Amino acid sequence: MKELSDQEWLRYNRQIVLRQFDIEGQEALKNAAVLVIGAGGLGCAAAQYLAVAGVGRLTLVDDDVVELSNLQRQVLHQDADLGRLKVDSAADSLRAANPWLEVATHAARADEALLRSLLPQHQLVLDGTDNLDTRQLVNRLCFEARVPLVSAAVIRMEGQLSVFTYGEDEPCYACLSRLMGGGVLSCVEAGVLAPMVGVMGALQALEAVKLLAHMGRSPRGKLLLVDGMTLSTRELALPKAPDCPVCGKGPA
Repeated sequence: MKELSDQEWLRYNRQIVLRQFDIEGQEALKNAAVLVIGAGGLGCAAAQYLAVAGVGRLTLVDDDVVELSNLQRQVLHQDADLGRLKVDSAADSLRAANPWLEVATHAARADEALLRSLLPQHQLVLDGTDNLDTRQLVNRLCFEARVPLVSAAVIRMEGQLSVFTYGEDEPCYACLSRLMGGGVLSCVEAGVLAPMVGVMGALQALEAVKLLAHMGRSPRGKLLLVDGMTLSTRELALPKAPDCPVCGKGPA
């Protein structure tokens, strides 16, 4: 168990004075390892706040490079990073934001072999991808490893957030995705407003901190919908599908 240095005490003072958080919460962050899948808009915003909040180790997985159209919302990348691997660009920005942070990078697609090797080393996973197949794979492997998953998505001015801890009676992402149907639009097709990406990424980071520090209430088994146009939220209960191929009794 790593303890906080005197400089870290000063750096994180505004969090440590929170009665629900305290020194135990800060030390829990320092000793935590979080896997962030996707170094795009959601991953950048979430990882940035986890870094400055004091998470000890972040692992970034993304096989893409920085393009000009990314800079509108992917806040860890700059013009000078165009053409660089996103994980390298993001890692440089994160290390600059917090000298105590350890960052590991994998410039590769999040396939089954890579995820199986990484999951046992982490206490929590954040999914910031925009690919349904990858999201399904991440959910299935997190369920098998019983590693909590914080999943978010954003398009236009709408966002959604769910937390899956895979309790006996809790649904999983596969239970949610079957309710959405197959016509899932991408940001390329429908567009997205930059601040909405930041809002949803920040919410992912918030839920990650709460889970790691064992504080507050997380929307387990629920779907949080955020409407940026009206600045309103709705929380919906997610039904656990008895025939879900991941968490139910359906065929694998």
